[in-house]
Amino acid sequence: MGFWFLMLFFDLLIPATMLGFGTLFMKRPPKDINSVFGYRTARSMKNQATWEFAHCCAGRFWVRWGWITLAGSLVWMLLLLGKTADAVGLWGGILCGVQLVPMLAVVPVTERALKRHFDQFGRRLPEE
Repeated sequence: MGFWFLMLFFDLLIPATMLGFGTLFMKRPPKDINSVFGYRTARSMKNQATWEFAHCCAGRFWVRWGWITLAGSLVWMLLLLGKTADAVGLWGGILCGVQLVPMLAVVPVTERALKRHFDQFGRRLPEE
């Protein structure tokens, strides 16, 4: 049972990270473009407008998917309650791998949104 709680803790880290940073990026994104903290890609760092847009977009995505992965993870781990340590370790590890998909999917989603709203020089495109 102790191992189950340990795996539950580790399996909730990714959703908690997505929720925490997603909320932070939406509410208080890094003020200045920097190469240390924030959503940092060549497109997002073009200018202040792209920087703020990227953080808002990435934050919304992470919050939405953070709640989905949190709920799914809790259900998944409850199904493993009472199983052997080997089963909990195997399926808990698989869950971590599955959680990485939405965590990393933020990059192509945000880049696509930046491309739809800004040109390659970071100038906002006219609304259609």
